[in-house]
Amino acid sequence: MKALSSPVRLKIVDELSRGDRCMCELQPMFPMNKSTLSRHVAALKNVGIVSERREGVRGYLKLQTPCILNVFDCTMGVIRAEAKRQAKLARG
Repeated sequence: MKALSSPVRLKIVDELSRGDRCMCELQPMFPMNKSTLSRHVAALKNVGIVSERREGVRGYLKLQTPCILNVFDCTMGVIRAEAKRQAKLARG
């Protein structure tokens, strides 16, 4: 979960949910230098969410564990349930 705590990493996962991407395709989507983006990708790779394959000088990223996308639905369910609980408590 810590690896997904960054909005940048969430956006990377979102982009990869649509298919493999070359780092050169991701770079223009993020207003940061290449090394900062690479550190975000490395954090996702280190926990097994993303993998990379090399083709010549290009690195292609893949969502290694697509089931991670289910965590977003689950999290929203928890947030909705808690909001209902809080509203019920507020009403008395």
